[in-house]
Amino acid sequence: MAHTDTKVFTAHIPLPLADKVDPLAARLDRSRGWVVKQALSAWIAQEEERSRLTCEALAMWTPGASSTIRPCRRGPTASARTSRCLHRADGTEVDQQGALRSGTAV
Repeated sequence: MAHTDTKVFTAHIPLPLADKVDPLAARLDRSRGWVVKQALSAWIAQEEERSRLTCEALAMWTPGASSTIRPCRRGPTASARTSRCLHRADGTEVDQQGALRSGTAV
């Protein structure tokens, strides 16, 4: 088995959800970590697809937008929760509903 670099995350999981992991791992004959990695990978793929579809929809319905709309990050410590905006190819910032934000050219 090939070795890959890893990073350890610590997360507090609600007991009802955590109680489902061990039986699932046993049924699949896999480790608890494998089950969590599979779930996280699937969720990330789902969110990336949702973001791609949102960008496509904004590009289709926002005048002057292109398919190169990209997520906005407001500085190195910004989180996805606090920076819900997108940039069009011309640098104009739009919110998740496609409304232009004033004075936001990049």
